[in-house]
Amino acid sequence: MRPLVRTAALNGYVELSRSLGLDPRALMKSVGLDTADLAVQDRWISGTAVVRLLELSAAASAREDFGLLLAELRRFSNLGPISLLVREEPDVRSALALLIRHQHTYNEVLHARLSEGNGVATLKVDVRLGEPQPARQGTELAVAAFHRVLCGFLGPHWRPSAVRFAHRAPRDTASHRRAFGPVVEFDRGFNGIEFYADDLDAANAMADAQLRSYTRQYFEPVAALREATEADRVRDLIEALLPTGRCSIEQVARSLGVDRRTVHRHLARSGQTFSSLLQSTRSALAEQFVPNPSRSLTEVSTLLGFSSLSAFSRWFHEHYGVGPREWRRSGGGGAATPGES
Repeated sequence: MRPLVRTAALNGYVELSRSLGLDPRALMKSVGLDTADLAVQDRWISGTAVVRLLELSAAASAREDFGLLLAELRRFSNLGPISLLVREEPDVRSALALLIRHQHTYNEVLHARLSEGNGVATLKVDVRLGEPQPARQGTELAVAAFHRVLCGFLGPHWRPSAVRFAHRAPRDTASHRRAFGPVVEFDRGFNGIEFYADDLDAANAMADAQLRSYTRQYFEPVAALREATEADRVRDLIEALLPTGRCSIEQVARSLGVDRRTVHRHLARSGQTFSSLLQSTRSALAEQFVPNPSRSLTEVSTLLGFSSLSAFSRWFHEHYGVGPREWRRSGGGGAATPGES
């Protein structure tokens, strides 16, 4: 199945798009995404859709530096839970090693690797989608994000010996020179960053050895959980698609780049069906949203993908034995377990 990315990969996208005169909602809708997805940065969405969105946005705004502009809005925390661990690594080498080894925990599209030779370190960064597709903006965003991480450790005035891209140069390279300095090059054999290998041994002044052991204990289970199964990916997409009213196995299959039979086959291996995942995901969300009085039940019904409040109420009663209003009043106490009614 095709790779997913955390919604945090689009941090700042709405604000940047609007500042350039774009309609982010319409652009996201055109690739099957929704701006509502961005409210939760740990939600997983289609990596192919994100890369296509960046390309469409660059074209619509006539800004070949769109990916770089988006990178400028990124924060270290956008990496997710692994950012807690990386901050406590003793040096640049171990920090990069962690980011590369666990890149699947924050971006399945990303493929980075580090090599050393003759006193030079080379960090190669690729965007892999499993199909031919323009990815200039996504590639520049990824390289710039790694560059910002390195500057975070080595200081804001640090400069690599070269930043290289395999694609052609833009008409105007001012943004690239501002981001990377005069060392940026195009039409090279790879995408990535070259710098002195000695920089890898630079100490992290912020690191706390004792805190590092705590963060490792926290992160290891998180990393293990993100060894995503096909069912995990389908579940993530169901949660993202429900509020759009377009949550179907056909839409999920399109987001994953396969046909519906392939989705059925993968789910069957884990004893799941699309219907069972849809119901369990709806139930989990219902138990989260219904007790919250700040959300109207009409809003909850929309978030769960129902066309009307009455349809949601019938579904809820079938699964919990009571209506959502009664369940809200009781705080969920005494309600039947889903499927027992």
